[in-house]
Amino acid sequence: MAEVISIPRQVLHQEVAVRLRQRIVEGHLAPGAKLNERELSELLQVSRTPLREAIKMLAAEGLVELLPNRGAVVAQMSEQDVADTFEVIAGLEGQSGELAAQRINEAELAEIRALHYEMLAAHTRRDLPTYYRLNAQIHTRINAAAANRVLTQTWATVNARLQALRFRSNFDAAKWKRAVKEHEQMVELLAARDAAGMRALMVRHLLHKRDAVLELMRSGRLHGDRKAKA
Repeated sequence: MAEVISIPRQVLHQEVAVRLRQRIVEGHLAPGAKLNERELSELLQVSRTPLREAIKMLAAEGLVELLPNRGAVVAQMSEQDVADTFEVIAGLEGQSGELAAQRINEAELAEIRALHYEMLAAHTRRDLPTYYRLNAQIHTRINAAAANRVLTQTWATVNARLQALRFRSNFDAAKWKRAVKEHEQMVELLAARDAAGMRALMVRHLLHKRDAVLELMRSGRLHGDRKAKA
């Protein structure tokens, strides 16, 4: 029996978008899969009107493609698309890290540190969905600490296309462990206000993500088991 997900009525299409995005990111809806409105309406217990609005939101983010005569499908990226997009996001996150190290205040740093400890606990439990949610919050907080609205808007647009791939980059246990170590270094560099070190680390972190995703794509394991291999 399908899992029943209850959604509040207020701002319904936004809530539906959150749930659909999560299913795409975590691989429950694979790249190229058609979004069956009847099945999704039953699963999410909503009418097709808010569902269609949610699908339009995800299409604007790049997670969904609207195809003539085929409806909506989960977006697919080629190896070149992946390489190009990660190259861009690496530059954006490098700039975010540099500016954040210069501008972050103690309250922002404390929040990032607290999220980091929660993320470490999720990693210990091998709870990848919770780990990824906290990881994404940390990257968002670092970007916010950079205090540059144009940078934030640009980063959010590009990053939306990569959420599912960033999630999958942790399928390999060794690479997941390396990512955790890099996050430990992020907290240390932010606390030290080391702008140059933070820029270099963020670029390296994102390029490692790129390499992990490309390796999975080339081996045919990108859309396999959603749990990291121990």
